[in-house]
Amino acid sequence: MLSAMGTEPRLRIMRLLLSAHPEGLVVGEIQTELGIPNSTLSHHLEKLKNEDLVRVRRDSTFLWYTANTQALEELLGFLYAECCTRNKAVKPEAIVQLCK
Repeated sequence: MLSAMGTEPRLRIMRLLLSAHPEGLVVGEIQTELGIPNSTLSHHLEKLKNEDLVRVRRDSTFLWYTANTQALEELLGFLYAECCTRNKAVKPEAIVQLCK
């Protein structure tokens, strides 16, 4: 999952989809907002979908993309557990401060 979000365009896509949550966006809206060419955008969306970071649903001829917030919660939970509780590399209160 981290690798899938590790490129600047995919991180921008995830941010945009999170800002449109829970409705999501159609491909044309994502393309217009981010200025990513269609073929490149399709590649990035497919990579995010394969890693279960985004979900897609068909509505007539439109494909709606949404962020999979459950997968993101699980990823954040894993990182929190590893960094803040298991080896204490990061103090939990530092994370809470960042989120405020």
